[in-house]
Amino acid sequence: MSHTFHIPVLGLGYSIDTPLKVARYGISSVMSIVDDELIERIREYHTNNHNEVFTPISKAEPDSRAKRITAYLNLVNRYVSEQFEQMKTQPFTAGNDLCRYFELLPESSQLRQGYELMMEYPDNTRREIFQNILRSRMTLGAIDVNIMAKVDKMNFTADGEYTGNENTDALIALRGFAESNLESSIILSAGMNPRLYSYIENFADFFPDKTGRIKKKVILKVSDFRSALIQAKFLAKKGIWVSEFRVESGLNCGGHAFATEGYLLGPILEEFKQKRTEMVNELFSLYHPALAAREINIEDAPQQKVSVQGGIGTAGENNFLLQNYNLDATGWGSPFLLVPEVTNVDDDTLTQLANAGEDDYYLSNSSPLGILFNNFRHSGIDVQRLERLNQGRPGSPCTKKYLCTNTEFTPQPICTASREYQNLKLKQLDNLQLTPDEHDKQFEAITEKICLCEGLCSSAYVKYAISKPKESKAVAICPGPNLAYFTKVYSLDDMVKHIYGKLDLLENISRPNLFIKELELYIDYLQADMQAHLNDLNDKKKKYFDKFRAQLHEGIKYYKQLWEQLPQQTSGLIGSLTAELDFMESKLNSLLVLN
Repeated sequence: MSHTFHIPVLGLGYSIDTPLKVARYGISSVMSIVDDELIERIREYHTNNHNEVFTPISKAEPDSRAKRITAYLNLVNRYVSEQFEQMKTQPFTAGNDLCRYFELLPESSQLRQGYELMMEYPDNTRREIFQNILRSRMTLGAIDVNIMAKVDKMNFTADGEYTGNENTDALIALRGFAESNLESSIILSAGMNPRLYSYIENFADFFPDKTGRIKKKVILKVSDFRSALIQAKFLAKKGIWVSEFRVESGLNCGGHAFATEGYLLGPILEEFKQKRTEMVNELFSLYHPALAAREINIEDAPQQKVSVQGGIGTAGENNFLLQNYNLDATGWGSPFLLVPEVTNVDDDTLTQLANAGEDDYYLSNSSPLGILFNNFRHSGIDVQRLERLNQGRPGSPCTKKYLCTNTEFTPQPICTASREYQNLKLKQLDNLQLTPDEHDKQFEAITEKICLCEGLCSSAYVKYAISKPKESKAVAICPGPNLAYFTKVYSLDDMVKHIYGKLDLLENISRPNLFIKELELYIDYLQADMQAHLNDLNDKKKKYFDKFRAQLHEGIKYYKQLWEQLPQQTSGLIGSLTAELDFMESKLNSLLVLN
């Protein structure tokens, strides 16, 4: 691996073509393959940009969703390979892409060190040999894809007939990836979907070949060790190996937030560290016989990586996580929203993000999935939502229907952000004869939902000037709270230098340690949840709160012990962190005790 960080998936459109921008430099990134309409339009855009003939794939074609995904992934793979091969033919001339490849690498990289030696080498003949060796050892960044496992809408014919279990949205997306010529990974996030997980075994590329190589790998995005092990065991029994666990902070992240029951990132990573070898052995004991049943024989467990993402903001934090927890990589997502050459953020939103403060980032209930969603206060989609409310037309037109999950009023699922659902729900609300305060509270909860299908694509369409006539240009964006501390627009070179500690983009900016910030977010989350249940507290909820609070106390205890183990040269840092932990502990103790 050339780099020790990757760029996670960023919404639908923000990282939809990020590999075309960074993979040739050895930087791995992730694209969402949820939205085949977005994928088809971006495929058309890049095809036209390369002066090639675009052949559209109509929605009326059989298995069009899978075909669109496959066609786009093959296109990206081809273009990235062409970029890479062309780059390798360049001379080693300062300022060009070839030199940039090596100069972006961390200083600890042997390839980077070899490059610097070569540039100082006086003998031209030997220098050329050296250059050829360097070229031969260059590697591409991975072109990985993401599926939210539970975003798995059932599909029906025009006559209302169910098209079958193999034609739900998530399974079709998996099929599109499986039938592509990519050699990369699929990241499965947002919890376990047994039907989707079982479907993986239908594709040979997920199994090792005679040399043990797995062409298409599975990565699980997880929030704790227990769920990671449960999911990995389910897959291992089917002969599917989890090649990497991407541990993500429950609340200090972008996109949808999956809060744990008070389990904090440090203790979670510690558990992975302590049980990592034991887990590999347990999984291999299930994996080996499952492969043998398919007449596939391997002697050793394949490599299994562990990485972390969510809220990392400094090179110091980055290095500490890698070294203290023996991790293979880190994920840097939200900061890259301020890097225009990497992600698709339109100019207006880019300016808003660069000038935003801590209060502009908040945890909302605006996702139609009913999952907490990291939101940005000045986004165009929220302005549009309020305008529609003022016009007496709550909700959004529902054209893509990827998030249709509600059957409260209709035989087939509809989206809770849709105009249809909100009109029906508000009529029901008006008949409940609630107090004005309770009516307003429920009204806000109903109308808070926004159309993510359109909003998370709009920025890419605006940036590339491919919006259709009358198509909404309202942008939804979902950065993590960590983005508040990045206050400018940056280049790729600057952001990578920041990650590796060659440049400090946060110099003179006051920012809490990532562990402290996550702890604060969890205490605030617990406080809000307790307040919301003051009038309807039951034994089950009380036990939940007690467990949550206890886990936070255990987390604080863990961090205090961790700080004590840090080397003496960080004594100033330790003092600061200990004081902040004491403050958070007192804040936690001051929360209302529910009886």
